[in-house]
Amino acid sequence: MLPLILLLAAAPVFAQDKVIYGEDNRQDIVDVQSAAWIEIANSTAVMIPSADIPSGGKGGKGGRGGRKTGITISGPTLTSRGICPSERFANQPTVGNCSGFLIDEKTIVTAGHCMATPEDCTDSKWVFDYKIEVLGVDSVTLQKNNIYGCKKILKQVLDRTTQNDFAVIELDRAVTDRVPLKTRESGKVEVGTPLVVIGYPSGLPLKVAGGANVRSVSTDFFVANLDTYGGNSGSAVLNAVTMEVEGILVRGDTDYVSSPEGCRVSKVQGDNEGRGEDATFITNIKASLKR
Repeated sequence: MLPLILLLAAAPVFAQDKVIYGEDNRQDIVDVQSAAWIEIANSTAVMIPSADIPSGGKGGKGGRGGRKTGITISGPTLTSRGICPSERFANQPTVGNCSGFLIDEKTIVTAGHCMATPEDCTDSKWVFDYKIEVLGVDSVTLQKNNIYGCKKILKQVLDRTTQNDFAVIELDRAVTDRVPLKTRESGKVEVGTPLVVIGYPSGLPLKVAGGANVRSVSTDFFVANLDTYGGNSGSAVLNAVTMEVEGILVRGDTDYVSSPEGCRVSKVQGDNEGRGEDATFITNIKASLKR
């Protein structure tokens, strides 16, 4: 995936932009009431360039045993990147490039275009708990032991013919304080199934967005009216009933459009309008890893 600063400036070649359908259903984790969804969200990580993470603080080896020393993450806000001040979350930092989620204690799944080169692995960190935890506070303080390196890319697929788009990466150490997400084992999600997406739209802190459903099902991906943006690429798309991962968010409609004020606003359309957002089936990944 292209760096976020470029995503806000122009649409990338592989159509990774996203959009709002109907009401904007994104929520900060502090506003989520369900303990079950909070636990799932805790197993979602953001990909941040290593250069954008302060070096201060002393961390342990990760998990419950690591010493927790806070470091503050700061970065350009949506407003400083030309998005209108009236936009939701306009004053929050935007430092993430992609989203990902745990499928076992050392393995993260993300979009294939997020891990297109070896440098995408070596020059990035995967960070848990990049989220807003206090009402009215837009800054984010991370614990050093929640920052993980990418040890290697286990599998990467970015196929323009099938539009398969996923990557599986091994972290530099085990994540012992979070539960890997449950995933669909076989079959395909059906049209009309209610969905929830969890990730980092526009590189913002963690957002949970429900109120979506499957529009259509293809051979290697399904289409849904998910409220997602660039930065959500790699997000877990979950069945709202079973809470299992159905797919990985990979493509969609345009994020932002020009406004009369000279800044940009989210593109908003009806629930059944626009091209929809594409998610690669999680079962594609499982089948690929078995080969």
